Amino acid sequence: MDGPTATATALLLGLLAHVASPLEVPLDLPQPPTITHQSPKDYIVDPRENIIVRCEAKGKPHPSFSWTRNGMHFDVDEDPKVAMKPHSGTLVIDISGGEKAEMYEGVYQCTARNEHGTAVSNNIAIRQSRSPLWSKERNQPIVVQEGVALVLECRPPAGLPPPIVFWMDNNFQKLSQSPRVSQGLNGDLYFSNVVPSDSRSDYICYARFPHTQTIQQKQPITVRVMNMDAINETMAAFLNDTDFFGDGPAEDRRPTFLVPQGTTSSKMVLRGHVLEMECIAEGLPTPEVSWVKVSGELPHNRLSLLNFHKTLRITGVTEADAGQYRCTAKNRLGTIHHTITVNVKAAPYWIMAPNNLVLAPLENGQLICRASGNPKPAISWAMNGVPIHNVPHDPSRRVEDDTIMFTDVQSGSSAVYQCNASNDHGYLLANAFVNVLAEPPRVLTPPNKVYQVIRNKPAILDCSSFGSPLPKITWFKESRSSVLDGDPYTAHDNGTLEVRTAHSSNSGKYTCVARNSLGISENHVYLEVKEPTRILKQPEYKVVLRNRDVVFECKVTHDSSLMPTVTWLKDDDELPDDERFVVDVDSLTIKDVTESDAGTYTCIMNTTLDQDSASAKLTVVEYPDPPSDLELTDHRSRSVQLTWTPGDDHNSPIKKFLIQYEDALHDHGKWHNLTEVPGTKTTAHLKLSPYVHYSFRVLALNSVGYSEPSQPSQQYKTNPAAPDENPAGVKATGTEHNNLVISWKPMTALQSNGPGLQYKVSWRQKNVDEWLSSTVANVSKFTVSGTPTFVPYEVQVQAVNKHGAGPEPGTVVGYSGEDLPVAAPDNVQVRVVNSTLADVHWDPVSAESLRGHLNGYKIYYWRERSLHKRNPHHSEQQILTFNGNKTHGKLPGLHPYSIYNLNVRVFNGRGDGPASSTKQFKTPEGVPGQPSFLRITKPSLDSLNLEWGPPAHPNGLLTGYTLKYQSVNSTNDLGPVEKLKLPPNETSMTLHNLKYSTRYKFYFSAETVKGQGPSISEEAVTVIDEGNEDWMKELVNGSQTYVLKGLKEGLAYKVRVVAKGHSDETVHSSEELLVTVPAMASRQVDIATQGWFIGLMCAIALLILVLLIVCFIKRNKGGKYPVKEKEDAHADPEVQPMKEDDCTFGEYSDSEDHKPLKGSRTSSNGTVKRDDSDDSLVDYGDVGDPQFNEDGSFIGQYSGKKERDTAECIESSEAPSPINAMNSFV
Repeated sequence: MDGPTATATALLLGLLAHVASPLEVPLDLPQPPTITHQSPKDYIVDPRENIIVRCEAKGKPHPSFSWTRNGMHFDVDEDPKVAMKPHSGTLVIDISGGEKAEMYEGVYQCTARNEHGTAVSNNIAIRQSRSPLWSKERNQPIVVQEGVALVLECRPPAGLPPPIVFWMDNNFQKLSQSPRVSQGLNGDLYFSNVVPSDSRSDYICYARFPHTQTIQQKQPITVRVMNMDAINETMAAFLNDTDFFGDGPAEDRRPTFLVPQGTTSSKMVLRGHVLEMECIAEGLPTPEVSWVKVSGELPHNRLSLLNFHKTLRITGVTEADAGQYRCTAKNRLGTIHHTITVNVKAAPYWIMAPNNLVLAPLENGQLICRASGNPKPAISWAMNGVPIHNVPHDPSRRVEDDTIMFTDVQSGSSAVYQCNASNDHGYLLANAFVNVLAEPPRVLTPPNKVYQVIRNKPAILDCSSFGSPLPKITWFKESRSSVLDGDPYTAHDNGTLEVRTAHSSNSGKYTCVARNSLGISENHVYLEVKEPTRILKQPEYKVVLRNRDVVFECKVTHDSSLMPTVTWLKDDDELPDDERFVVDVDSLTIKDVTESDAGTYTCIMNTTLDQDSASAKLTVVEYPDPPSDLELTDHRSRSVQLTWTPGDDHNSPIKKFLIQYEDALHDHGKWHNLTEVPGTKTTAHLKLSPYVHYSFRVLALNSVGYSEPSQPSQQYKTNPAAPDENPAGVKATGTEHNNLVISWKPMTALQSNGPGLQYKVSWRQKNVDEWLSSTVANVSKFTVSGTPTFVPYEVQVQAVNKHGAGPEPGTVVGYSGEDLPVAAPDNVQVRVVNSTLADVHWDPVSAESLRGHLNGYKIYYWRERSLHKRNPHHSEQQILTFNGNKTHGKLPGLHPYSIYNLNVRVFNGRGDGPASSTKQFKTPEGVPGQPSFLRITKPSLDSLNLEWGPPAHPNGLLTGYTLKYQSVNSTNDLGPVEKLKLPPNETSMTLHNLKYSTRYKFYFSAETVKGQGPSISEEAVTVIDEGNEDWMKELVNGSQTYVLKGLKEGLAYKVRVVAKGHSDETVHSSEELLVTVPAMASRQVDIATQGWFIGLMCAIALLILVLLIVCFIKRNKGGKYPVKEKEDAHADPEVQPMKEDDCTFGEYSDSEDHKPLKGSRTSSNGTVKRDDSDDSLVDYGDVGDPQFNEDGSFIGQYSGKKERDTAECIESSEAPSPINAMNSFV
């Protein structure tokens, strides 16, 4: 049963037991005695220890105790060896002084009484345990004929309780038992038939007495098993002092039963006890025993077959187990049956035991004492230990068989009633009191008790109470708006509230109220519904190599208020005490795994309320052990049989065996693969070659890999013989125009089959009868000289050794050497398909002029010149190869409007033949290439100037140009396309009537009679209308560069630099520079190489240099300026120098590099192309953190961040640099 099911079952069983529990009266209230503990009815004591007879009871007032022995009063005070424990009825009988326990044997009964009644215990029969010695005897040796049956009797002495019997030898080792030899229920040892190995002199029967923990042994029994010849020779020696079984030769025989006798028997067993039946048969061969129930099915859940199926055991016997059981013994000679009739009797057992009864005055009630048994038990009643018919009559009490009914009980009529149910097999005795009380309700469950339960499990809220009359229990939740009774709640009679399936909404405060006619009592309890513990990631089956680490994961989810504890088990037992096992919060790691670690690992996550578990198996694998015991059998000249014994596969089945061999004669020390066999086989029939000194070894393969090789087998030598085969790979070809080279693959020593390997090489010209031959050794080719050019030859190569020649060789046809072709292809024709493709045709050359194998044809072609030019082009010669017997081919990739020349040549294995006559052809015009450039210059408010260059590859006569353009707004939406046709002789134009401050995109392409070529595109922006924009200012403190931020894409800006004096008057103003911001990113273009960027940087640097010169001249004329005082007086933040502490002005450094703006490119005409930056102008690399004004205008610091030492901040006495006069852009 799994964890959750077991938990739920235990909870339900606990609920049932709780609901059915007897009434408990609080001990502070008056009540008759109740027996709480007593010794068992059949009490066997150890004579070496004191005798303790238990009798404990409770009551109010506390009861007093007395005893009877064998029905007579037992005066404890009269015997100094007997004492009663204080406040208890338990007797302690001291026999340590040598008194015998048997003096105190008898039937004892305890009585507990107080003013409200008397309770009595069971009759306790005290008997001393006994372990008597075996009677003295001398066992004669037993001589028995081989094959006959034999019974060795044990017959242990009777003890109390009966002893446990077993057979051992002199070394205290249990004797081995089997279907042939086994021990019966009576302790005897049964042999179905004896064999010579049964002969021994130490068959010893032992009896162990459990109470005294003593073991007694029988004298050893000697058994000698002999065949008839041996018996005849030794009969005289054993005739006087030996028992002899069997008077003739033992032959095979059908079974007969040794136990039980006959064909039928019967057995009686008590209900609830264990039923054991046995059938032991003898016969030769040994019989097999089986069981069936004639009158029904065997109870397989309570049944076990023991002693090699000779014993049938049924536990917890019920009336349904009565009936006929048949055992069958059979061997190949026959079958025998025995039927056992089982009768099931029953000692009395409770159907309904009487329970304590608490009644209020004038209430009614009843005691029921209902029992069953076989035979049916008799019911008798007693009151306070006195038979009911001997007590005074009480009109409120009426006895009817197994029931006593009470009507209108009165105060003071409390008593203890005894019910006795008995038959031939035993009795039952029960005490039940009737307590007449008037008591208001009280709740016994502790207040504010918290119950915790797992979601979707039943919850049990206890409201144990007491009162007389019996209180009525009602339950409320939280606000007490209604009584809790009905789905999902169940209110039980004893006050328990059950929530059948608990959910989170059932959490909260519960109130139980107990009411009777005398008052009211209530109690509060709390229910908390928790989330179940669940294993989310269970451990998985693992197969791991030995000495590796393995990790089992066990990740759990649980209620946040419950902390689970993890327990790992191996094969349902604790983990080994080994530091290699590392238990983490959610995993188990086993380091350096060994084979003993294999097994099933279980992760158990426990909380105080529930648990979850998951298991996974670990299989430890390893390379297999090498095979052993190699043996060669069935020796033949060309084969041998190899057998071996597999090694341990280490939990990974063997897939195959690899057989290798070593040739000690030709290749000593080197092992070669010979063959493979499936892993299920352990033999292989090996085919061998002559003239080899073989040694074999075997390797095993499993899922891990190959084992180490086995030890080599013994050497096996084969005799030499003539070769079985000839060389492979025979070829015949010429390397010169007058030779023939015959080559082959050399044969190995294993293929030679014997010593003196040579090769007989034979050849002849095809269609010639006579063969020429030569014999060679230790080579793999042979050259025949003086052959005609490219003539077919037939060749053969045969293997020969000292023991003969190989088989008749096969014939291979080859050709002598080739020479260059002597003829060129004729009738070469060219057909021009289009401006870039031509089709060439030719006639093939004759076979005689080819002088070799036809490999193909080659077309040599070259471009002489373009039709645009008179002078030759001098193109490199190109070659197209056409393999095989082709007579035409296509020339792709030609230049349009050009003159080409070509010739055709045939080629063979030696090279190219002579060229054909040269053919000239012209390609027609094609579409032109892209114009070489497009520049847009001189932007104004409504016009742009366009300049372009003709295509580098016009591919014909130009017929004109096509210009397309369209506007692009700020969201990159395109306007309508305008189209213009331009004559071919123009290279520039001015485009008028454009919108100011607008970005345009232009597409420009050239045309021939064949059509329009690919276009080139550019973008440009018309100039901004000055009336619509205001000048923006930025402060510049002595730097030569400045980064403009916050510019809008696709717009053009005018920039100028203004120098101001100390009184904010304009000293000088530069010329205006037009800057156009790129409209879209032009990726993969380096901004530093763009013309517009270089031009912009140069212009800015020139303007600043001019201003510096002007300021320097003005400064020299006017002397020093009181700069510090001026700034302190005005305190204008827009003209304050950007210096630290008390520094007045930043100093200009001539050593600083003049660095251009980065992130944009400007052409010479001011057109700006956008690059990868998302900003209008990309910051220069060394610029500081840029800032933006609130109005969006651009600001920033100058190009170089100069680290300034505080010592340099001292005011200089020299004239400041002229650059300090420039404070802003205006």
